[in-house]
Amino acid sequence: MKKTAVISISRLLSTGAIELNLKSKDRDGVLAELVALVPQIANQRDAQETLLKALHEREALHSTGIGDGIALPHARNGLVGLVDDPVIVFGRHPAGIDFGAIDKLPARLFFLLIAPTVTQHLAVLARVGRSLRDPRVRHGLLSAEKATQVVAIFKESEKEFASNTPFTPPISPQS
Repeated sequence: MKKTAVISISRLLSTGAIELNLKSKDRDGVLAELVALVPQIANQRDAQETLLKALHEREALHSTGIGDGIALPHARNGLVGLVDDPVIVFGRHPAGIDFGAIDKLPARLFFLLIAPTVTQHLAVLARVGRSLRDPRVRHGLLSAEKATQVVAIFKESEKEFASNTPFTPPISPQS
């Protein structure tokens, strides 16, 4: 049996693919902002349009707003030829926007997930979802003031996951 590597969010997420102050007022605008942050297709208008179309098709099936102020926009399947390796883009909206989540809460934390294969797509989706179940991770992401802090939050969370040591966010919440 082939052993698969554990997905590392902190390795898939670069500081250039993080926006802590999304400006859009609706779902379509946020999706466009997130797509514009994908480094691998930054100067490829056709690739950006392909990704945006795939995201809209996925949202038409069912919202990727998962509740607790989180949305995980992703295409329904792997996007062969668009990217060579999985990519995560993170965005945070200061007020939140309606993303059609079952709990009806506005989404403030957005993770755009892209992968070239279905297997990688599902693995990244599962790993991000598992990390976001931890309220300390969510709180840290809401409190982060810099992109480097977002990456550090995931590094710390992954250390805990690997070693079963308690997670302590690398930033302290504002009083």
